[in-house]
Amino acid sequence: MNEDIRFSSLLLIGKDGEQLGVMSAKEAQEKAYEQNLDLYCVAPNANPPVCKILDYNKYRYEQRKKEKENRKNQAVTQVKEIKLTCQIGLNDLKTKARHAIEFLQVGNRVKVRLFYKGRELTHPEVGRDTWNRFYELVQDYGDIEKPPIQDGKYLVGTIAPKKKK
Repeated sequence: MNEDIRFSSLLLIGKDGEQLGVMSAKEAQEKAYEQNLDLYCVAPNANPPVCKILDYNKYRYEQRKKEKENRKNQAVTQVKEIKLTCQIGLNDLKTKARHAIEFLQVGNRVKVRLFYKGRELTHPEVGRDTWNRFYELVQDYGDIEKPPIQDGKYLVGTIAPKKKK
């Protein structure tokens, strides 16, 4: 910016966006001072480098405002976890499904982790059936993002909220 620009020649752009041509850095600096504005290097890697005459404080303010707006519009999703077992009762399963539905309605993803106890590991189809029954209860609110996969003593899958139309 200003005196820190050390290029022998550069392409100068005026404050309204018009090209003023290729000139030395000293000439560009003088033109910026005539208008009581700053000389700012927009594209230092271009050939020739591109500099612009602008009010730097106003430029920084607008950049921060844009960044703040982008952060505000950014969707922050969390992954909530629901733990199940193979022998879970129907009412308990409905309660867990109700919690998962609340998470999905807020926009969070739900990681469903089903734990195999003892010899249940020899019958993985029982766990898969329980996982599928759980999904049937929440399928109106979410879609399977990652199908259930056996991970040691766990059957793990992820349900994402349905896209709003």
